[in-house]
Parts: sequence; structure tokens; C-alpha cells
Amino acid sequence: MNKTTKFLLNHFEEILASIFIVITTMLVLVNVFLRYFMKTGLFWTEEVTTSCFVWSVFLGSAAAYRRGQHIGVDILVNKFPKPIRNLIKLIVNAILVFTNGYLLYLSAVFVSMSYVKPTAVLGVSSAWVSGALIVGFGLTTFYSIGYLLKCIRDIAAGKEV
Repeated sequence: MNKTTKFLLNHFEEILASIFIVITTMLVLVNVFLRYFMKTGLFWTEEVTTSCFVWSVFLGSAAAYRRGQHIGVDILVNKFPKPIRNLIKLIVNAILVFTNGYLLYLSAVFVSMSYVKPTAVLGVSSAWVSGALIVGFGLTTFYSIGYLLKCIRDIAAGKEV
């Protein structure tokens, strides 16, 4: 695997989220220009920018989870001895797997219900927008399982988690 392919695979969430943010920003700027200078506007930009923003949020959230960049407060946990600390981290990782898995399930239910509902302006299925929930929580659940397995391996090897 070459460097470019490896980079793209390691950062695909950030790349996609960035593309959606760029689309959002460009459409908003174009619409502001058209409204301010041309006294007209594109009627569909609000719906498309909102959809792109939703996708960027859920992809960005999954990317932040993958990199361990969400805020966590572990000052109290760090006061415990290593075995208890490892047990707490194992329990937290297990809870995160179940929580993210349940959110993935709820996302699938929500998308299946929104599939028949068209968007207000473009009339496309709302599932295109709410599908971001499945992708975001699906990736987060996948990464949660990986963190749980790594935690179990580290504890079995006697390492600090």
C-alpha cells in the first residue's frame, strides 16, 4: 500500500467532512453574493447546505472519536491503582460499545421511517440527510469495538490501558 492510499484510508472521515464543509461554505457565500448584489438567490441552497453540514458533523464526530479527541475527564480514575484503573477503562469501553451500538440501531430505525418523507424543497428522500446518522454512529460503533478489543488485549498482556 503506497503512502497516498494509506493516508486516504486513515483520514477518509476528515476528507469527506472537509468536502462537505467546503460545499456548505461555498454555497452560503454564493447565495449571500446573489442576494446582496443580484437581488435574487438560489432557493435550494439552505436545504443542501444543511444536509452537507449534518454530514460533516457526524463524519467529523466519528473521526474525532477514532483519534481519541473527544473530551474526557479522568482525573479521578488516574488516582486509582493500575488494576482498578484498567477495570474502569474496560467497563467504560464496554458501555461505549453498547451505547454506540444502540444509537446505531436507533439511527437505522429513524432512517427507515424517514425514507418515505421527501425534503421540503428538492423533494428527495430525507434518508439522504439522515443517513449521516447511520454512517457516523456505525463508524463510532466500529471504533468502539476496536478500542474494547485493544483494552482487553492490553489487560491480558499486563499493560496499562
